[in-house]
Amino acid sequence: MIEWNEQGEVRTARWRSESGASAPRRVELAHDTLSADSAYRFACAGTAMLWRSDFQNARLLLQALQRRIEAKPPKAAARAAQKIAQSTPEEVFHLHRQAQSQRARTLAAIVIRVEGDYRIKLRRAPDWTEALTEAWGPATGEAQVVSLRELLGVVGAHEWRKKGVEIAALGAEPHNRIHPHYGVFSPVRGEYIDLVAQAPLPSKALAFDIGTGTGVLAAVLARRGVQRIVATENAPRALACAQDNLQRLGLQKQVELQDVDLFPAGQAPLIVCNPPWVPARPSSPIERAVYDEGSRMLRGFLSGLAAHLAPGGEGWLVLSDLAEHLGLRPREQLLAWIAEGGLRVLERHDVRPQHAKATEAADALAQARAAEVTSLWRLAAA
Repeated sequence: MIEWNEQGEVRTARWRSESGASAPRRVELAHDTLSADSAYRFACAGTAMLWRSDFQNARLLLQALQRRIEAKPPKAAARAAQKIAQSTPEEVFHLHRQAQSQRARTLAAIVIRVEGDYRIKLRRAPDWTEALTEAWGPATGEAQVVSLRELLGVVGAHEWRKKGVEIAALGAEPHNRIHPHYGVFSPVRGEYIDLVAQAPLPSKALAFDIGTGTGVLAAVLARRGVQRIVATENAPRALACAQDNLQRLGLQKQVELQDVDLFPAGQAPLIVCNPPWVPARPSSPIERAVYDEGSRMLRGFLSGLAAHLAPGGEGWLVLSDLAEHLGLRPREQLLAWIAEGGLRVLERHDVRPQHAKATEAADALAQARAAEVTSLWRLAAA
């Protein structure tokens, strides 16, 4: 619960945070008269600002906070650059995540009360009930307070869900779009999808897709002619998302979804897995598609793959080597896990990332991203 004083009364509401952040202990009522500099000082001190004026002005204030975060004084910027230059790639990664976390906390300081029917009772507030229902489920009648930044994320996800992401490997328009749901990682990086679309199939009878997410790889395999695919997932939002996408694409009879952690029962001649690439702790549910503390999913896939492969079958591990360039997981460790799983490498298909951050010099991880390669490892029982 979050608590604040208003008109001489102590008021409370349910606190909502997708990342699981605790409710702020200090809350000040904020109006149009609040300057951006004062708001920035509040945010840096850990004080939340419950907005009580024009909604669009709250959005402008959030943008002003963002500009202040990015506008480092020259001396501070020089010190930060020097620290990065003297750090190892692993240290740079942790400094980068620390800075991201601090930035997120600061920008989350502007908070909005959402009524029990998902309306926002502020001047010029938009009607976001459809987006909030998609993300949070049906309204419960209980008012809640949430950061404005998180609200904007919900609406952004709603727009992506409506528009969808075009996937060339799924064929021609309009039947080639994947519609990511809130909290489910969007397949905006197409290079790993192309690897699965182009690698030679060992069989078209049956395939397992481990950790299907939006269902995009299962859909690609189905469009390639694999007769039956069992796609597993244990995140409720991802299961609902995959089901929605498979129905949109008319593939629901070809692909069976199972609420399972890693492997379904039985064996298959082809088993595909695109696990999170970076061994670090996720800070929100959607980050679980990128960060996997201790490489749990990767190790689970490699240790269980041989037992689930049909004779002569292949396991396709789709993995970026970004963790290697960040000093988080050496290539030798990956090869050791493959060998310990009773597996051998048949072939490896490589591709360079095509996403914007791969060439973004201002990114603290630019050097590692520039060297990044995404690979499809074709594995078989040793």
